[in-house]
Amino acid sequence: MKVLVIGSGGREHAIVDALTRSPQVDKIFCAPGNAGIAQQAECVAIGETEIERLRDFAAAEGIGLTVVGPEVALAAGVVDAFRAAGLRIFGPTKTAARIESSKEFAKELMAKYGIPTAGFKAFTEYGAAREYVMARPFPAVLKYDGLAAGKGVVIAQSAEEADAALRDMLLDDKFGRGKVVVEDYLEGPEFSFMCFVSGHRVWPMVLAQDHKRAFDGDKGPNTGGMGAYSPLPFITDDDEKYALEHIMQPVADAMVAEGCPFQGVLYGGLMKTAQGIRVIEFNARFGDPETEVVLPRLKSDIVDIFCAVADGCDATLKWHDFVTLGIVLASKGYPDAYEKGHPIEGLEHVRGTVYHMGTRADGGRVVTAGGRVLFVVGHGATLAEAREKALADVALIGCDNLFHRSDIGHWALEEITVHR
Repeated sequence: MKVLVIGSGGREHAIVDALTRSPQVDKIFCAPGNAGIAQQAECVAIGETEIERLRDFAAAEGIGLTVVGPEVALAAGVVDAFRAAGLRIFGPTKTAARIESSKEFAKELMAKYGIPTAGFKAFTEYGAAREYVMARPFPAVLKYDGLAAGKGVVIAQSAEEADAALRDMLLDDKFGRGKVVVEDYLEGPEFSFMCFVSGHRVWPMVLAQDHKRAFDGDKGPNTGGMGAYSPLPFITDDDEKYALEHIMQPVADAMVAEGCPFQGVLYGGLMKTAQGIRVIEFNARFGDPETEVVLPRLKSDIVDIFCAVADGCDATLKWHDFVTLGIVLASKGYPDAYEKGHPIEGLEHVRGTVYHMGTRADGGRVVTAGGRVLFVVGHGATLAEAREKALADVALIGCDNLFHRSDIGHWALEEITVHR
């Protein structure tokens, strides 16, 4: 089988890497890919939202399966276009992807079907939103109602911070023209629960935890994620069972009932509060960087799973019991302005796994080409061992314009309760 992966980041590199382990795959293409992906797949110079070109390429090459990585491609309707052309593709339709592309849609769906989440109210006007927020206690949870590359959520600790965020979202159109959803503030450790979903069928993946803040100690601005690990010792089997039976399965059923059945990866961003498990957000695709620590633990052939989801068939998932922990190397200045084109050295010395998130080839060199640049994964029998291996590999990589967190996994290792 020939397989096409759409996207250019660490998530897509992890998907490509998993595909290389399948005996069913003859050739992998990635559009547009990056310098690391190019070592395992043939990169194609087609942008992830160039829907017609992607469709025509898949048809011309005889692609047997296309896997969509980024949310922007899903929101642009790539799945609809491929299906209309009779091409097998893994991912939700544009209508189903609204569970991520519209926070308001997701919240209204949860309210209608009794899915446990924080209370909310949506606004399009700055004045009304500001008046509502200022009349409530802080912290204030403010979410841009649209795609914002993981940066459209602000937990405002003060009136000044809330006002700045509302101005960004409703006056200055920082993420585009849209609404703001104001949610009740919840406390507790967050975790990521990704499931393969095909209509009513739901297959859970192993759990992971992302680290959104830029710096050690969970300080600094929100990012797309600075590291992740799997499994999670603070989430019990009962917690996971509750999340599957009261959140993930009911949402899959609700999407069918609403006439937009979900096929692909349903990502539940959940929180373990004192009152129970609550939904923070849903995504319509693999999380990034969670995918990079979850897929290495998959023992089953991923092609069987992708095809079962796309075709509406049954599948079985088996997992390795080792621990994975990954650390993001990001460009200095990220998530705000940053420079590109800095050379990266020492990758050949790394003993573990490195997924490329934002790189490009420059002659014989690999250079930085994004905010998040590399994701270094350590495997081990324990979380401490996995982190030790990941940090040792990070130390082997040389670049004068990268920074990273050294405390990934601290919530589990130090038994610290994280407050959102």
